[in-house]
Amino acid sequence: MKKTKTAYVCTECGYDSVKWLGKCPSCGQWSTFKEVNLGGTSRESVANDFSKASPLGGPKAQKLHDISTDKEPRIDLGDDELNRVLGGGMVPGSIILLGGEPGIGKSTLTLQTILGIKGRNILYVSGEESASQIKMRADRLMSSANGQDLATADSTSGISILCETNLEKIFETIKEVQPEILVVDSIQTIATETQESSPGSIVQVRECASMLLRYAKSSGVPVLLIGHITKEGTLAGPKILEHIVDTVIQFEGDQNHVYRILRSIKNRFGSTSELGIYEMQHNGLRQVSNPSELLLNEDHEGLSGIAISAAMEGGRPFLVETQALVSTAAYGTPQRSATGFDQRRLNMLLAVLEKRVGFKLIQKDVFVNIAGGMKINDLAMDLSIIAAVLSSNVDTPIETGVAMCGEVGLSGEVRPVSHIEQRIAEAEKLGFSTIIIPKLNTKGNNLNKFKIEIIPVRKVEEALRALFG
Repeated sequence: MKKTKTAYVCTECGYDSVKWLGKCPSCGQWSTFKEVNLGGTSRESVANDFSKASPLGGPKAQKLHDISTDKEPRIDLGDDELNRVLGGGMVPGSIILLGGEPGIGKSTLTLQTILGIKGRNILYVSGEESASQIKMRADRLMSSANGQDLATADSTSGISILCETNLEKIFETIKEVQPEILVVDSIQTIATETQESSPGSIVQVRECASMLLRYAKSSGVPVLLIGHITKEGTLAGPKILEHIVDTVIQFEGDQNHVYRILRSIKNRFGSTSELGIYEMQHNGLRQVSNPSELLLNEDHEGLSGIAISAAMEGGRPFLVETQALVSTAAYGTPQRSATGFDQRRLNMLLAVLEKRVGFKLIQKDVFVNIAGGMKINDLAMDLSIIAAVLSSNVDTPIETGVAMCGEVGLSGEVRPVSHIEQRIAEAEKLGFSTIIIPKLNTKGNNLNKFKIEIIPVRKVEEALRALFG
């Protein structure tokens, strides 16, 4: 009788061991090892047929100077925001993981995207919904897009729907359909017969992803996987899943807001600093080509605690509204809360404001919010955060038409930021009359071409003096 192979796998990072360990040597977490059955069938047996006609060539060593650098054309997905996040489109033979909270719109974004792709044979595998449910959603998306019924649309003739969770049966359908793009919704519902564990377990997710990776690399067909995230905000399943795939993109946003953010966490074929913005409507997701006009609340004249910052995400400039509320601590212990901004950096900025500028906030609650439900990681937001906090503290509004950007150091200096000309151009395009920038950014840049008034500052005190006199 064949002996069953077992191992112990870390539920956090996917590290495996032949014996149980109290602490994972890879991620350092305690009591995360679970015993799993590895089975006796090799993971390569199912997808082995696809390696015979591999367009990528056999595993032979090549001289570096003999390797061709001709780029294979990317697949245009018909979505400018998604194309930007992926680095210009979908690379043939790549495997992409799209993660997000339940109900955030992952399936809607995926179905809306493949409905817009023309002339491609696409296989959509769903392990969560029935074919009629997918058809109803597609009808709604198509009717809202062009006012015609999906059943008569020629653009959907190349889309095939398969409701299946067995990976072996999925590969059988792949042989019949011969898709040019494969979509799996979601990877946590797919299971292979080579493993005895239930779908969504560590071993099943890892084995299924490895088989789909082998298929993608050997056939040249790009694979898009949809995955859930845990309560901690990380992708469900072993951490090794993120190492297997080529690209990891995350769909973020608060369900109480209409905006959705598409952010790249890992990308082997492009930058991870690009950002895509969508607006959730009753008839699907709408691309936001100019997020500045939507993220700014134009009716804030006379309101204190509001500052406009010229931020950057990747190579994309946009103006965002920063809101702050400072009030006396009601329960003795002051609260510090930040929504859409780093909590630790807020504490640092408040310390700088108290030590270098002289404003006492130790007995006051401070709440900071980035309008629109966005999460901004740009250090140039520092100056607007300090300005909004001080505006709320003294209950004095900042003059309308003033934008600002600048990183604040521990000594109270305003440090230079990148892409200063693009930030100024965005503020000028939206009709702002004044922008406050770091003084060091004026060196080496031709800022005389802008009609907007530019106020260079070297310290936080100079910026606050320009704002409040």
